[in-house]
Amino acid sequence: MIAAGLLLLAVGGVDLLRRMIHSRRWIVFSVAAVLLVVVSAGLDAVVAGVLAVAVAAIWTRVLPETGAARAGLWPVALLGLAAAACVVIAPGRARPGLIGAAWSAYRPGEAVSIDVVLLVVGCLVFLLESGNAVVRIALRSEMGGAAGDEQSPPTLKGGRLIGPLERILVFVLTLAGAYTLLAAVLAAKGIVRFPEISRDRDDGDRAEYFLIGSLVSWVTSLAAAFLVWWGVNAG
Repeated sequence: MIAAGLLLLAVGGVDLLRRMIHSRRWIVFSVAAVLLVVVSAGLDAVVAGVLAVAVAAIWTRVLPETGAARAGLWPVALLGLAAAACVVIAPGRARPGLIGAAWSAYRPGEAVSIDVVLLVVGCLVFLLESGNAVVRIALRSEMGGAAGDEQSPPTLKGGRLIGPLERILVFVLTLAGAYTLLAAVLAAKGIVRFPEISRDRDDGDRAEYFLIGSLVSWVTSLAAAFLVWWGVNAG
């Protein structure tokens, strides 16, 4: 489980840094990688930390910030399989390292383990900016057209901000079991977007853009919530 958390944290973190930092990135990336390895060493998972850094480096190569991703959604699928495999192979640990021991000593009552906490944090960080990347790739793959047409798909206002908030809400509400409130949130998005979609052209590009983007965003959040649920119950 700790490996899955470190993996998602590294990938989500590098996408956040790419979004926020525009100069001397290699310095920031190097410092972040060292910090992640140090934290993983404190969690007695240094191998998992090094592998997470390596996967994040590969992620930045196969999923560029701009332009078409030639690999499509395959890197996303492989990342999901790798995270699931980490949870299956190592669902929980009796010895969580120095940081885990400190957490166990000072946590209030019967709180969750440090492995679960890190998995949740990794999922949240991944859903912020990496979730946008997943949705962007899906839209370009589906609406970019065949035969190499790289025309940008239509855009909806506020998508880069609404998307992360929506994914976080879906993730949290799913784990909390608040399915009625979850359905209300998803319905509210359609209602808010309806005036914008209703002014669509005859070809319906905006409606298709909305449906594809929303479905991919929801599936990403639900997959992350299921991963946490699986890890908790497997542990």
